[in-house]
Amino acid sequence: MKITYTARKVNLRDNFKERVEKKLKKFEKIFSEDATVNVVVTLNKNNQTVEITIKDNSMIYRAEKTQLEMNDALDKCIDVLGRQLRKNKAKLEKKLKSGSIDDLFEAPALEDVEEEEYKVLRTKSIPVKPITIDEAILQMNMIGHKFYMFTNVDTNEINVVYSRDDGAYGLLEPSFDD
Repeated sequence: MKITYTARKVNLRDNFKERVEKKLKKFEKIFSEDATVNVVVTLNKNNQTVEITIKDNSMIYRAEKTQLEMNDALDKCIDVLGRQLRKNKAKLEKKLKSGSIDDLFEAPALEDVEEEEYKVLRTKSIPVKPITIDEAILQMNMIGHKFYMFTNVDTNEINVVYSRDDGAYGLLEPSFDD
């Protein structure tokens, strides 16, 4: 795995980078050698946010946590990534190296654990009239949702705007790159 560090309003020490590499080492069996890891550390007033994004083939795994200390935030992110992998173990094994998740996590205590299936409870059709990003954000806020899918008037592609935990907005655009 190739690890890239980004520091915002903070200086990263070598011992933090070593700690990141040590923590991520347990995931090496799961991901390919081409996997890229982006670690972003941001200082916000008295809190520090650690964001870890792992990209491997077409899959993206992400965790973000804010704590008083960056080491604590790192530990929480690693825990979140581990839970994501355990929760979706059966489905991920089809995409990732087979058996590698078993090596990382202990088998559940129950012998006959059924694979959880995703259930779509509701299907909703939305108009895809081309609108601007600002109009999409306005529409999302008016209906009280956390995201809104629309056709972008500038690109004529399907996009999604979403509200972030920090109060800002995000935009998802289609990309056909790995």
